[in-house]
Amino acid sequence: MKLLTLNCHSWHEENQIEKIKYLAQTIKEKSYDVIALQEVSQALEAEYVHGKVKENNYAYVLLQELEKLGVSDYFLVWDVSHYIKNGTYEEGVAILTKHPIVEEHSFFVSDSVDYATNWKTRRIVGATISYNNKLLTFYSCHMGWWHDEEEPFKGQADKLLQHINMDYPFYLMGDFNNDASLKGEGYEYLINRGFYDTYQMTDDKDEGITVKGKIAGWSNNKQDLRIDLILTNRPVQVDYSKVIFNNVNRNVVSDHFGVEVNLYEEF
Repeated sequence: MKLLTLNCHSWHEENQIEKIKYLAQTIKEKSYDVIALQEVSQALEAEYVHGKVKENNYAYVLLQELEKLGVSDYFLVWDVSHYIKNGTYEEGVAILTKHPIVEEHSFFVSDSVDYATNWKTRRIVGATISYNNKLLTFYSCHMGWWHDEEEPFKGQADKLLQHINMDYPFYLMGDFNNDASLKGEGYEYLINRGFYDTYQMTDDKDEGITVKGKIAGWSNNKQDLRIDLILTNRPVQVDYSKVIFNNVNRNVVSDHFGVEVNLYEEF
């Protein structure tokens, strides 16, 4: 099973459409089973195409580009987390999968649920899929910061744990805004609560860095960060974990690099 997580930084990027086309081409070549996307935005004034999704929703545009390449087997789950750009865009999180969706999930993990006025509001979306006649759940996560005074990561992580069932297999994929190298903060908080990092379960991996330099949300950053992760609630056999879209393994498409993992699901 091949997984990808990517914070898209959507509609903030120069040459955005070209980058979407490049991402679509990569998805076609890699044929990921599940893709988790964060910062998936759409203009507030755009027309709806189905459900909550509007015509310029980044993930919807990506699906259209995939269809132009002959790829039409991905399903989309998306929901809004908060408004950005002075309330002109809705930013959300998404799951794309080529496997049948049995159940969709959407819930807040922030104390605030006022997504129209509070940009720190955080929502998780998920999809339970049928994979080899077994059920697996995948969540796309975009979390807050450990030291945030209004919406600290710990409170959001605790709410996340209230919404998921540790007895059933699942994956948490996304931008956790907590550097895995820091002791006593968000990464360690999750690991100590029974999560496994797919990056740590393989010898075939790179440095794992997904942010270099200063970006939005990390304006004082002075070190390389590993904040984009793929976690699970049980040990699995991981073939490899590689950073992608970092100008080494494919071109950059966002201010975050992506993470791709190939693993073996055994039931």
